[in-house]
Amino acid sequence: MDAAAASQTMAAIRAAVGTVVVGKDEVVDRLLVAVLCRGHALLEDVPGVGKTLLARSLATALGCDFNRVQFTPDVMPSDVTGSSVFNQRSGEFEFRPGPIFTQILLADEINRATPRAQSALLEAMEERQVTVDGETRRLPEPFLVLATQNPIELEGTFPLPEAQLDRFLLRIAPGYPSREEEDLMLRRFEHEDPFVRLSAVASAQDIVALQEQRAQVTVSEPVRGYLLDVVRATRTDQRVMLGGSPRAALSLHRAVQARALIEGRAFATPDDVKALAADVLSHRLVLAGTARLRAQTPAGVVGDVMDSVAVPVEDELVA
Repeated sequence: MDAAAASQTMAAIRAAVGTVVVGKDEVVDRLLVAVLCRGHALLEDVPGVGKTLLARSLATALGCDFNRVQFTPDVMPSDVTGSSVFNQRSGEFEFRPGPIFTQILLADEINRATPRAQSALLEAMEERQVTVDGETRRLPEPFLVLATQNPIELEGTFPLPEAQLDRFLLRIAPGYPSREEEDLMLRRFEHEDPFVRLSAVASAQDIVALQEQRAQVTVSEPVRGYLLDVVRATRTDQRVMLGGSPRAALSLHRAVQARALIEGRAFATPDDVKALAADVLSHRLVLAGTARLRAQTPAGVVGDVMDSVAVPVEDELVA
């Protein structure tokens, strides 16, 4: 499959999800970036903007299995990973897999779970395997965790530590629809739920092939240097206590490859870096106390950093 064919497949997935979810094409593209990078995405926004419906629709369009876990303070790690249960007939313990044994997992309101339950996701997100009772089991491919959290309601929540936030390739805020989009949503859902008519336009095998193709997208030396300058500039900014990690640089590198492939290109450009830097880097930054007192945000800092770093000119890219 060449870059043009890959772009057509991505467009078909976006269009399929768009028959259910209104006005979220850009968000769907971000999620496709996560899929192509074998990464994970954190959807952070207020309730009722369609985060769960978006995840279900994406899984269906991709032809992938889907499970959902509603996190609450009483959720145990075994509720996510599964556990061994004694079978009285056979006289042996049998493993009963938890909801994490799927291809797309929606971890709904992940910050309502205790740190112990949150940690049940770490091995799966990083190594794509689960270890229970000393036995390691591989997860299916592709595997994607879409976690949601409400940034407004903080009572009874357990904020994700920086080490766990760093496991997410992207943090995305879907936001409210425009008036026209909301009107279309009301008319679309007036008589039936369009989700019931949604069908797969790709397969898990297609997605794995696209993931392999993403890794072949060229990132030229000027673009790679620009990417590194952006990440490293977050570490020297006076407003930042903890800047982008080497994992952040690697994540951004993979993300720009994915965006290029989605747009039908076999090479990345500085515009890919500009488009994805805030989504990849902002949740990995820890601001200094003075910056927080001034109501500055990580996304704003990333924007300022982008303005301060020199962009490669066209002659450099051609060379």
